[in-house]
Amino acid sequence: MRLIPLTKVKLINELNEREADLGIKEAVSWHSEYRDSAWIFVGGFPYELTEGDLICVFSQYGEIVNINLVRDKKTGKSKGFCFVCYEDQRSTILAVDNFNGIKIKGRTIRVDHVKNYRPPKDHEDIDDITKRLREDGCAPSEPAAAAPSEEDEQQDVPVKKAKKDKKEKKKKKKEKKEKKKKKSRESSSSTDSSPHPPAAIRVKEEKQDAAYDKYNHQGVPERVRDREDMDREMDRREDRDNRDRRRDDRETERRARDVRDRETDRRRDDGKRREERREEDREDRWRDREDSRRRDRDIRRRETERR
Repeated sequence: MRLIPLTKVKLINELNEREADLGIKEAVSWHSEYRDSAWIFVGGFPYELTEGDLICVFSQYGEIVNINLVRDKKTGKSKGFCFVCYEDQRSTILAVDNFNGIKIKGRTIRVDHVKNYRPPKDHEDIDDITKRLREDGCAPSEPAAAAPSEEDEQQDVPVKKAKKDKKEKKKKKKEKKEKKKKKSRESSSSTDSSPHPPAAIRVKEEKQDAAYDKYNHQGVPERVRDREDMDREMDRREDRDNRDRRRDDRETERRARDVRDRETDRRRDDGKRREERREEDREDRWRDREDSRRRDRDIRRRETERR
């Protein structure tokens, strides 16, 4: 079952509270599984925040050396999540413990560790300054023993390449693509002409993170199992709540049906009673008419007899 972001925020906070109550050491904490990664994931923040805003917020617990705000390729607008790299890996623990679950402009954000993060690939149209910032980061460098001369500083500053070099690179790339296409066509024609069947295509399998593997418990640390147990407990609670909700809905429907049935029976009985009363009134009127006619006939007969 896939967990929604708010559930992940609650699970991380519960895991931190449990470790604080038990007094677990840092070497055994669930944070130690990500001790080789200085990257964190930040999601759920407002779309109008920029890289500078995020650096201002997250630099409270350490120096930020790299940030990748994911944007839409066509519109360039933010997608609401990013990846932040700290200079010191211990800053990621402070960021996850203190920033996870807070609200920024009315929206709850999620902050979690990232185990094996791969920075985005550089495109050819990116200049050297941007490449250097992505590789080395934007943290201030430590002061050297001897101050470099002005000539060395000028040599270290990279210069943007001219547009002609970019055009030449694009042309070379196009030529390489055309050569590859020709080679692939020739190889396909040769395979079609050969009597041997084509070899099976191998599909490269994606590597899965052991921290999110919920079903394979072989070689999984105890802290990961605790997190998986919490996930299962949350699933059980949700299933139990859903069953209780469905039972309550069925009970309310049954009661409403009984009320409707009683109401229809009462209306039917009331209609029958009204019909019976009408019939009785008709019979009473008819008897009264007959009695009055009989009296009139008797009176007339007596008068005729007297005469």
